[in-house]
Amino acid sequence: MMEVNAQKQQVGEYAASLVQADMVVGLGTGSTVKYFVEALARRVQLEGLQITGVTTSKRTAELAQRLGMTIVDIDEVDQIDVTIDGADRVNRHLEGIKGGGAALLFEKIVARHSKRNIWIVDESKVCDVLGGFPLPVEVVQYGVEHLMQLFTGAQLQPVLRRASDQQPLVTDNGNYIIDLHVAQINQPAVLADWLANQVGVVEHGLFLDICDEVIVGGETMHILTAQSV
Repeated sequence: MMEVNAQKQQVGEYAASLVQADMVVGLGTGSTVKYFVEALARRVQLEGLQITGVTTSKRTAELAQRLGMTIVDIDEVDQIDVTIDGADRVNRHLEGIKGGGAALLFEKIVARHSKRNIWIVDESKVCDVLGGFPLPVEVVQYGVEHLMQLFTGAQLQPVLRRASDQQPLVTDNGNYIIDLHVAQINQPAVLADWLANQVGVVEHGLFLDICDEVIVGGETMHILTAQSV
């Protein structure tokens, strides 16, 4: 089997080849996207490719700018031509769990303003039923313990995400993340709607009806689309 990091590099470099001149490109967050950003920056440097980037996190913005790419705020563009991002889990209906890198709110905002959304993943991220990876829920700091109790009562196995110093992790937006440890999410749309209606929840990591195609790494790289399901 092709090593995971090699798959990430494979799909990242392929995704960079899809970008065309004068595009506004959404740059996702995560270890796979890092390969994409680096490959895209090489095209900018070697080919003189003119593109404008909109990022989904501070760390992606810092990486892209360090590599010489032009980065603007999302409110400076009317629309994004294509966004390339990763996913923590994705099923064959192109429904995904995202937010392992704590950037789910910006990721969803950028995705919703993109004409086309492409996810790049290694083959371990593809599943039949969503689950097996903690579902992130971004919440305001005020009243977090009450949300923890609510999620516990709903048998969602909540865990407040912590940083390396064991303090609660704070997102780019100044919020906390509660990870829900659900083995299988059989009705993602139902759960997404329920989470969105809880007071104090800013955003959740269920990305439904957003992705247009998924590029999956492996010995034989392949693409999942709605038509291929």
